[in-house]
Amino acid sequence: MKTRITATVTLATALFALSACASTGNDKVADATPPPSMEPSCGAEQFASYIGQTASDDVIAAITAARGDKPMRVIKPGMAVTMDYRPDRLNVQVGEDGKISKFTCT
Repeated sequence: MKTRITATVTLATALFALSACASTGNDKVADATPPPSMEPSCGAEQFASYIGQTASDDVIAAITAARGDKPMRVIKPGMAVTMDYRPDRLNVQVGEDGKISKFTCT
């Protein structure tokens, strides 16, 4: 008799615990779009058309003019750069060939 009571209590406890996991049918479907970042962005994506262009003075001046007074730096191969985190700063990465390879925010 004691085994039967123990089994009944164990079963009841398990069912109670599982009921907390059951869907009520009122669950909202999670939005597949992640929320926008709360961090400021440097807008690197808007300069994608410059990738592959030679990082001439004219090209860098055009990017600088488009940025206005926002922070920006041009990083050439072998150049020392600080590791401070500035998500609003645009980094213009220049490859060994002198062409713009990518834009990053940091």
